Amino acid sequence: MADVLEHPCVTVNGREIDAALIAAEVQNHPAPDPNQAWEAAARALVLRQLLLDEADRLEIMSVGLVDAEGRKLADEDARIEALLEQEVQCPHADETVTQRFYTQHSDRFRSPTLVEAEHILFAASPTDSLAYGLATGDARTTIRTLQAQPGLFAELALKHSACPSKEQGGNLGQIGPGQTVEEFEDVLFGLDEGMLHPEPVKTRFGVHVIRAGRRVEGQQLPFDLVQEKIAQYLEEASWRRAVTQYLSILASQANIEGIDVGSTDGPLVQ
Repeated sequence: MADVLEHPCVTVNGREIDAALIAAEVQNHPAPDPNQAWEAAARALVLRQLLLDEADRLEIMSVGLVDAEGRKLADEDARIEALLEQEVQCPHADETVTQRFYTQHSDRFRSPTLVEAEHILFAASPTDSLAYGLATGDARTTIRTLQAQPGLFAELALKHSACPSKEQGGNLGQIGPGQTVEEFEDVLFGLDEGMLHPEPVKTRFGVHVIRAGRRVEGQQLPFDLVQEKIAQYLEEASWRRAVTQYLSILASQANIEGIDVGSTDGPLVQ
């Protein structure tokens, strides 16, 4: 475990950031070791103070802003929001910009391929080599049986499978990308409709017999359907970059001691 260092005094333009505030802020900055968490917390509070100081300079007061859930923001949070709204400009992502992004990243805008999955699970832990070996043998025997008599899948699933899907003849329904473990998914999406995989498939849950059912190929989503989401994504990304640049400017104009502000892309700009 990393040693906890004695932390230096952190000041912004000669004013100290209370160590107790930094300690309280640490919980919002999980990190591999306590020192990294402390540095992230101190950096966040320094950036926050820079924004509040700038709000003071520009005489920006609380305007009763609310958060996404409609709750009134605390005075300091409201002042920071008002400051950023006034000082940070974000270009609008018009149709030309969103259409260009859609064309350049068309693979992102496809509905997922769906495959109906049937399986028989012989449960065993990969850490138990004997049990895992026996499960693999049982799965291989079941595959040979199904190659000769495909119509027995539901019966064999009910008899042997350790998955609740055995009550539906081993049918898991339609599976999309990311819904199963990688080893299962790689096999399932590589099968043609109605095809039985000829080898046992090993996962952390045990050993599977897999057969693919009906397959629905992914389709390209029309631009009109995703234009609003693209615009929102681009504008949010642009806003984060603009805030990061704004914070960098404020930091460069301030006298900060005890912490290297470094990257200003932190919780205040996410």
